[in-house]
Amino acid sequence: MAPPRNVVKIAVQMRDAIPQLIRLDQAKPLAAVLKEVCDAWSLVHSERYALQFADGHRKYITENNRTEIKNGSILCLSTAPDLEAERLLGGLQCGSRERRRETLQHLVLLAPDMTFAQEVISRDGLQRLGTIIEDGDDLGELLALALRAFLELMEHGMVSWETLSIPFVRKVVCYVNMNLMDASVQPLALRLLESVTLSSPALGQLVKSEVPLDRLLVHLQVMNQQLQTKAMALLTALLQGASSTERKHMFDYLWQRNLRQFIYKNIIHSAAPLGDEMAHHLYVLQALMLGLLEPRMRTPLDPYSQEQREQLQALRQAAFDPEGESLGTGLSADRRRSLCAREFRKLGFSNSNPAQDLERVPPGLLALDNMLYFSRHAPSAYSRFVLENSSREDKHECPFARSSIQLTVLLCELLRIGEPCSETAQDFSPMFFSQDQSFHELFCVSIQLLNKTWKEMRATQEDFDKVMQVVREQLARTLALKPSSLELFRTKVNALPYGEVLRLRQTERLHQEGTLAPPILELREKLKPELMGLICQQRLLRLCEGTLFRKISSRRRQDKLWFCCLSPNHKVLQYGDVEEGSSPPTPESLPEQLPVADIKALLTGKDCPHVREKGSGKQNKDLYELAFSVSYDHGEEEAYLNFIAPSKREFHLWTDGLSALLGSPMGSEQTRLDLEQLLTMETKLRLLELENVPIPEQPPPIPPPPTNFNFCYDCSIPEP
Repeated sequence: MAPPRNVVKIAVQMRDAIPQLIRLDQAKPLAAVLKEVCDAWSLVHSERYALQFADGHRKYITENNRTEIKNGSILCLSTAPDLEAERLLGGLQCGSRERRRETLQHLVLLAPDMTFAQEVISRDGLQRLGTIIEDGDDLGELLALALRAFLELMEHGMVSWETLSIPFVRKVVCYVNMNLMDASVQPLALRLLESVTLSSPALGQLVKSEVPLDRLLVHLQVMNQQLQTKAMALLTALLQGASSTERKHMFDYLWQRNLRQFIYKNIIHSAAPLGDEMAHHLYVLQALMLGLLEPRMRTPLDPYSQEQREQLQALRQAAFDPEGESLGTGLSADRRRSLCAREFRKLGFSNSNPAQDLERVPPGLLALDNMLYFSRHAPSAYSRFVLENSSREDKHECPFARSSIQLTVLLCELLRIGEPCSETAQDFSPMFFSQDQSFHELFCVSIQLLNKTWKEMRATQEDFDKVMQVVREQLARTLALKPSSLELFRTKVNALPYGEVLRLRQTERLHQEGTLAPPILELREKLKPELMGLICQQRLLRLCEGTLFRKISSRRRQDKLWFCCLSPNHKVLQYGDVEEGSSPPTPESLPEQLPVADIKALLTGKDCPHVREKGSGKQNKDLYELAFSVSYDHGEEEAYLNFIAPSKREFHLWTDGLSALLGSPMGSEQTRLDLEQLLTMETKLRLLELENVPIPEQPPPIPPPPTNFNFCYDCSIPEP
């Protein structure tokens, strides 16, 4: 007879004792369960004991998390968390260095558990750890353990970072600024200062004033990937907390100290693989760097500004023969204004007064900056663009100014200038670290591409929007390739002419619309079940291989990882925590199990409980797109296993695989693309012999039956 649903079979261990195999009734109070376990080992005062998971970080079992206990779980009987916290905090006062080291190691092991952390914090454990950190008696292993324990306790969010004292923060700053420190101390100190900077504006200003940028540059140049990553994290946190003016000064100083060149050569193109966290910080650095352009993008041209009027005149004078200027000196003021207005129209401004064109925001003054940069740094290309289009027929000339203004808007949209940074994105482009003034250089390449596409399309003024759509597609496709340099970008984007864009569009349209002959559509429908079975098999095999998932808190990115996979018999999901940089564990070593039969439903996006309370800001949009959960019965309550996929592809693979396990259809975009690709390949193979043979829309008519069937041989008549 099967046990009730609220009863699980588990093992309980204790040092120097024979393990107990018990049937745990989840409806029974935990105190009563502890009393029975202690009685079996003749232990008195059961209130002094608690149950912990034997694997992982030895989480304490409470009434709130007891539903995590599964059939076959192994628990251990240990000291109650309040007594253990009291004992360990007492050990910190011990004069023996070895005893303090062991105490801190045990504290670091238990600090990730919320129950234990509450007991430590309620007993002024953070203050005691802070005293060890502030005293700095030992700058090696003891200090590193104290910092790690302090960080683990603060990560629970029970105590605000703003409550830290100024002397404490200054002491941690000293560890960052010191030379000849233990290699494990400074990454932890940098991580602590990053959390302080992100959480407390006041203390963030203290960190900004106390930690010189030169010191962070020194840490970035140390060939220690962990130290580089934490130094970059603090640098991006300081930049995010600075005002726009301060941020510009900081970038100017960092670029003077060759930080951009160092990032490009020694981090992006390092022999060691780029970690996810470093990729995220490079994305943030790129977003902040491009964000410096936002004030110019939001500022319209001021027609009363003498400087801006002179810039417009310089743009006009650089386009046309300087002699024309000298010829115009003897003309009247009205004649000179008429001449200037005609030349501005030749430049491609829609109005005789170009200030009216640049009143639009975006792009505002950023478009003027781009045009001036192009005229000064590529004068021959600028003159050729303007004069070539000035000599064309009126209908076929490409307006330089109008194109530049619209192209600047397009680049701002593609690069998301002015949008807030994502919490998890890693989508940086190495090209923007390859040289100075990368945005203006990108504009110079793009405006010449626009002129080339205009000629290929033989466009007129009425085709302006169509040309811009093609240019958008050319730029977007090339930027998606993440070229490592501007020259490589130039090569790739010029290798994507208008004819190639048309071909790609047509191919994609055929795939999307599926406008094929009815016999082929019928063949595709017959092939679909077999191919869907193949896709389902691939998804389940991918789940069996397993995936590393990153834990993300409500405040910021985390370094912690966990691994989940499907058992080979497709009956159990196995999962557990893993260390950063370690190889994926074997399924047998994973401590947690979730039977597939217990899964009730698959949730995605905002329906997931772990992202439901995060809000609807732009920075959480990408988090919603990667979140999914499975709900399952655990006792009388409904529990959830929550995931944040590392990429959109992994999200599709896992949601498809889980849907297949639950008997639901696989409806992801990736399944649609895979099915379309397999259908196309299989259909082409089946129709290989019919190449260049027209397939009729309707099947040929069936001929009428013959008037007689005398041609049939009657096999029943025996031969003589």
